[in-house]
Amino acid sequence: MDLLGKKKGMPRSGFLDDQFLIAMPGMKDERFARSVIYVCAHSEEGAMGLIINQAQQLLFPDLLVQLGILDERQAIRLPAKTRDIVVRHGGPVDRSRGFVLHSDDYTVESSMPVSDEVCLTATVDILRAISAGKGPRHALMALGYSGWGAGQLEHEIAENGWLTCPANVDLLFDSDIDRKYDRILASIGINPTHLSSEAGHA
Repeated sequence: MDLLGKKKGMPRSGFLDDQFLIAMPGMKDERFARSVIYVCAHSEEGAMGLIINQAQQLLFPDLLVQLGILDERQAIRLPAKTRDIVVRHGGPVDRSRGFVLHSDDYTVESSMPVSDEVCLTATVDILRAISAGKGPRHALMALGYSGWGAGQLEHEIAENGWLTCPANVDLLFDSDIDRKYDRILASIGINPTHLSSEAGHA
């Protein structure tokens, strides 16, 4: 996506990079109901992010086998921490393409910094590193992404489709997917039952 290529020279002020988008009850697109999206890139040209609280049926070891990184025998011997990585459904766009959000203690040439602590890598190098126990301390794997054209995300926020707040790294990377929506709301002092009357920014 062009947004990713242009990210490095982009001014930071006024953009939603490194923010959570929290779906409001008025969200018109059912694919995003109760979703939390981490925004990776945002400019006047549009936005790109990953849903972080929707799990795929596909297990991480199965993905490594499908990509030819490991054979089935090697996949069985993966340490539990690696074997239990949950593959997320990052969004409806380009579902066969993989993205890894990760801590900045590991980078390759293709890694794109999103914040001072978080990077995005979309090449298989990082999957090989993770499978070999040499990857980042924290990582989140997603297939597909969520994208918006110029002004589209801003319009959806104005229409009360999304609540925005600064991303919390601990909540971003923890594995408690089922409660992530409610826990992120709680972290900014919002009770989900009161959401219908909330709008705008936290």
